[in-house]
Amino acid sequence: LFAELVSLPLAVLVLIAVFRTVAAAALSVGVGALAVVTGVAAITALSRVIDIAVYAINVASLIGIGVAIDYSLFIVSRYRDELAAGASRADALVTALDTAGRAVVFSGFAVAIGLGSLLFFKGSFLATMGIGGTVVVLLAVVFALTFLPALLVALGPRINAGRLPLLHLASFEGMWHRVATWVMRRPVLVLLPTLAIVLALGAPFLRLSLAAADIGTLPRGIEARDVYEELRQAFPAQARTRILVVASYPSEPAYTPERVGPLYYLAQRIARLPGVEKVEGAVDTGPQLTGEYFKADAETPDSDLPRAARRMRAMVTAKNLALLIVLTDAPPTSEPARALVRAIRADRQVGDGTFVVTGAPANDVDLNAFILARAPAAIAFMLIVTYIVLFGMLRSVLLPLKAVIMNLLSISASFGALVWLFEDGHLAGLLCCEPGPLDVAVPVLLFCAVFGLSMDYEVLMLSRMREEYLRTGDNTWAVAEGLERTGRLVTSAAAIMVTVFGAFGLARVIMVKSMGVALAVAVALDATLVRVLIVPATMRLFGDLNWWAPKVLGGVRPRTRGD
Repeated sequence: LFAELVSLPLAVLVLIAVFRTVAAAALSVGVGALAVVTGVAAITALSRVIDIAVYAINVASLIGIGVAIDYSLFIVSRYRDELAAGASRADALVTALDTAGRAVVFSGFAVAIGLGSLLFFKGSFLATMGIGGTVVVLLAVVFALTFLPALLVALGPRINAGRLPLLHLASFEGMWHRVATWVMRRPVLVLLPTLAIVLALGAPFLRLSLAAADIGTLPRGIEARDVYEELRQAFPAQARTRILVVASYPSEPAYTPERVGPLYYLAQRIARLPGVEKVEGAVDTGPQLTGEYFKADAETPDSDLPRAARRMRAMVTAKNLALLIVLTDAPPTSEPARALVRAIRADRQVGDGTFVVTGAPANDVDLNAFILARAPAAIAFMLIVTYIVLFGMLRSVLLPLKAVIMNLLSISASFGALVWLFEDGHLAGLLCCEPGPLDVAVPVLLFCAVFGLSMDYEVLMLSRMREEYLRTGDNTWAVAEGLERTGRLVTSAAAIMVTVFGAFGLARVIMVKSMGVALAVAVALDATLVRVLIVPATMRLFGDLNWWAPKVLGGVRPRTRGD
């Protein structure tokens, strides 16, 4: 909640700088806040029907505030431009919805593709996060195309109320043309060092390590974390990591003289593994306890045992199940704990039964395996569907592929920043967090979110460039003109996104904090190095090939200046 309360006022300040009027800024933030509040209400209602992850609302707020304000920015900005050009309120609104509204619809669809790919992780909390994020994005689109236009018509010229004497970002539009022209005159000299910088920023990603969320994701100062630390110091033996081994037999009871022998030997095998301090439970690996002792104990009926002994036996055996507790000093999400889980699982047989392994380390191993097994399908779905949609819009074979690669560059840089900041611990004091592995959900959520959000700028730029290319047939002119016409909106939208996402870096929960910081880094790099330098340079190198497509797939011939 703290991050949301900080991000909205900051977004107002940025929008005031963009619009130079209080009314337009307040309107955009108001529509964004309405979309998020409605989205959170919808997610809460869904939680009555299906299980929703505890962080779903945070992720929905994080993405929803950014996209909802951006969508409002696109439409309000175009509406004001049309009014300034002398159009009536009705005509200005029609033009705004026909241009900026189209971009909003496609952007919402692109973000939905990214978040929708989380449904490939059905059965996990990631799927519900995808549902929550998709709901709030769709609501942002609906409000931007319905509620916002109604308010614009009602306000009319009063949209410019509260004008402030601030520098207009439009005064920098000529800069975009000069930058694009300069880049295209020397594309190789610009492209190679810029690519090297982006790849260097992403290099830390190569040493990424993931772990399931545990108590360590909560910062010190949270009551649950502080109590845990006090208990760990006061009772170190009880704070040891526990791996649970549950033996299952085809019949009852589990604790018999015939079955206790193999169970004891299983405990002995586990006790000899590196890092194991002790095995206790249905059998114990203490030095004074032998297999013969437990066989004799199993022959004793429950009715002949003292009450305390019966209670202890009931805690570790039940019907056809028997429990072993493996104690280790390795942290639950460490590689030694994971290796221990894999070693225990190497042989699942115990007498005439089998066993399964659970506990925090096993959960960490299984969650990583679950996500890694489904990630390729989710990523492939996202890339293929995005390519198809972009091709349908641009009628180009190369540009959708290049757009996908540009997004991957932005994502790699943000992943590198995540590792450098949160895993390596740089600026840990400023971020108020401890170094450690990233939550396994963060890279997946980040990939899906950034991939969709980056399409905002890509669509605005490429659609305008295509319009100019079809009009003139001059690729160099089209790129420079397209960048000039969209530069102000891209800069403004990126500033809002970075402000909103950066505010979520103030969150106390590490997962939300890391998502906010990584999204802010990704958007900042995407709107600067990638869109301003790499995109124009690559489009200059490819020339007219940028716009080629077979005629059977809708390829068109541009006009030339002599036509």
